[in-house]
Amino acid sequence: MHNSQPAPTLIERTGVAYFPLALVARLPFAMMVVGVLTLVVSARDSLQLGGISSAVVGIGSAIVGPFIGAAADRYGQRVALLIAAVTHSAALVALAFIAYSSSPDWAMLAVAFTVGATSPQTSPMSRSRLVLIIQNFLPPARRPKVMSQVLAYESAADEVVFVFGPVIVGVLATFFGPRTPILAAAALTILFIIAFAMHHTSAPAKSVAERAATLAPAAELARPSLLVVVAGIAGVGLVFGSTLTALTAFMQDLGKPEAAGLFYGIMGIGSAILAISVSFFSPKFTLRYRWLVFGVFVVAGEALLATASSTGQIALGLAITGIGIGPLLVTLYGLGTARSPEGRSATVMTMLGSGVILGQSLSSAVGGTIAENVGVAAALALPFLAAAFTMLAGVVNWLLTPSGSGRDV
Repeated sequence: MHNSQPAPTLIERTGVAYFPLALVARLPFAMMVVGVLTLVVSARDSLQLGGISSAVVGIGSAIVGPFIGAAADRYGQRVALLIAAVTHSAALVALAFIAYSSSPDWAMLAVAFTVGATSPQTSPMSRSRLVLIIQNFLPPARRPKVMSQVLAYESAADEVVFVFGPVIVGVLATFFGPRTPILAAAALTILFIIAFAMHHTSAPAKSVAERAATLAPAAELARPSLLVVVAGIAGVGLVFGSTLTALTAFMQDLGKPEAAGLFYGIMGIGSAILAISVSFFSPKFTLRYRWLVFGVFVVAGEALLATASSTGQIALGLAITGIGIGPLLVTLYGLGTARSPEGRSATVMTMLGSGVILGQSLSSAVGGTIAENVGVAAALALPFLAAAFTMLAGVVNWLLTPSGSGRDV
């Protein structure tokens, strides 16, 4: 940095305010699935319908999310985010009122789908912005290290928000009623997503000529080496959702359902700390190795959870799962970034983000149904199956990326 022209840094390009803004702008997304579950269970008095509603939110987000990402790659993030923010807030407010109305369940589920479909994809958009800034403005020698740090930070930010989102929902619902978390998410969306959309880092629209030159064909999004990463990250979502549901069922049996969020925090805190540490790993510890190594921790932790008979064993299982899950998320986002077709960064990031939310919401619905109809022991076994699926995807990835192929990043 002693030369006359100091190399630009990422913070100089983004401004200091960018990171807290992008962090708070993620909160509505993290509150959405649990907020809908809480609202519907309270309004319609059915855990099963609550689980189905939150699954429908996740499915809406997973189906439409990548199209919002594709729109951002094509027309710029600002317009895509502004339209999403306004429609999402309106859908949340509508849901808060239709849930308590005499409308049939299918009408409420249709609104729940709209809530998911319009959800602003803050995390993927933020990742995509930072990746583009690093690729376009930083000196080539500094790019790999900064990229690793940014992906680690972004995953840690997601972790923090995914752990505290449900906690905030719990606090607001307990003190101010079940409708409050959804209305709070609507208000946060209008305030912070619009501010995030208007921030100067917002990826600009491309002209038709630029798009033709820099947009890889959509068919490249279906490459097996990219789809296996989407499968792996959906597996992480399955782990999140099934763990939270199993935990809630276990604590409900003990007569302490509100303690589930606190225990879930054990996994999240370790996970966030370890996610940040990923940027210090040696480059020799390649991403395909990391997937398998951290996958082992997740499988081991969830195996403990599946056989748990005490809260102590639950806490230990969650702590071990946390050691693996944070770095595993960073690894999967790293692979997704490395394998993104040119000009499709926001699309790939939304595919990955949608994979997490789809896995989370589907496993919440299935877990809730199994806990209610089969029992807690069966629900506790689901996170182990989800972890095994994630590990299997890691093995497939290993086979798809032979060493020295240049794709074993």
